[in-house]
Amino acid sequence: MEHRAGRVALGAAKIIVTMASVGVVVLGCYGWTVVRQVQTGTATDNVIAPPSASTTPVPKAPGQDMNILLVGLDSRTDAHGNPLPRSVLDALNAGTDDGQLNTDTLIVVHVPGDGGAASAVSIPRDSYVDIAGGFGKHKINSAYAYGMNAEADRLRAQGDTDQAAIGRQSLTAGRRNLVQTVQNFTGVSIDHYAEVNLYGFDQISQALGGVPVCLNKPVHDSYSGADFAAGEQTLSGVRALQFVRQRHGLANGDLDRERRQQAFLASAAHQLLSAGTLTDPGKLSAIITAVQNAVVVDQGWDLFQFAQQVQGIAGANITFDTIPVVDIAYWTPADGVAVQVDPAQVRAFVAGRFDRAKPTSTTPPSSSSSTPATSSKQAPPSSSTAPPPVTASGVTCVD
Repeated sequence: MEHRAGRVALGAAKIIVTMASVGVVVLGCYGWTVVRQVQTGTATDNVIAPPSASTTPVPKAPGQDMNILLVGLDSRTDAHGNPLPRSVLDALNAGTDDGQLNTDTLIVVHVPGDGGAASAVSIPRDSYVDIAGGFGKHKINSAYAYGMNAEADRLRAQGDTDQAAIGRQSLTAGRRNLVQTVQNFTGVSIDHYAEVNLYGFDQISQALGGVPVCLNKPVHDSYSGADFAAGEQTLSGVRALQFVRQRHGLANGDLDRERRQQAFLASAAHQLLSAGTLTDPGKLSAIITAVQNAVVVDQGWDLFQFAQQVQGIAGANITFDTIPVVDIAYWTPADGVAVQVDPAQVRAFVAGRFDRAKPTSTTPPSSSSSTPATSSKQAPPSSSTAPPPVTASGVTCVD
């Protein structure tokens, strides 16, 4: 039976990725000085592999369509690799495991070159796909880890002993493997990359002064710490993190969590783009600091050019969807329960979503199929209905 994952798909810190990207974009609309401040202090990596032997990525010319991969990592370090203090981890209810190798949130954002509406498509972290690099079929959230670990092993085998250098090169390899996996799976080329960590979600939500959310019914979950009444409420920091991390006790498990995260992100984008947020010096400074501490972007991303391209995008012009899925309780040979997907169907879905805001359609580049990687600890139920798309025009009530 075919299911269409509720238009959702961000993990705790994942949402931050989009928030950070949207934030950086909008910041650019307020002047080069602000963009330069963000770009100078934000961590970068040579994630997007150049098309030739050249070591320098080739940036897209202004006015061309752009696809951005937003990645959320459940990492216990900041964007510069510094470990977070125990007090911060305790406050975030993060536990002791460092999940930095698994990507809990994967979102591909399409920004039309003609200034049309932006479209974001979420990929469930447990999607069972072909992992780039010849690693076979696994959950898509493991593509990062497979690439990173393989590169670390290769470097050590050839005699490298500089652990810091091994770490840096391995991270780059992991990110590149994830990008290639997503490209193969969706059939679209990724032009830019933005990665956000757990702490960043906490900091960015606080910098925004909290984010309005709405629940259809009260919830209490001892695993994530989520304890909320029904109705509208404004959340930030730890409370916001609990809201987007809960999956236990939800009818559709991770898929419901993804929708909750999308609703949070849409509301955050609406707030970020609303009058007053970016003209408040205090909030602007806090947002810049949060982005610098939480976000990693690819080296070839010209944020000023990007800001100019998206300055016409209003809150209601960003739509969030989730790829269609076949079975949300699919038993795999070695990775436990995963989300079964049809690569051909996914490519058609993504192409349709990315073309819907354009006056004419474009055909995405063809490529081989792929599948998500990472094992989930809880099997979601095997049914799901398709709720309407989430837009950044206000507060969407969710379960």
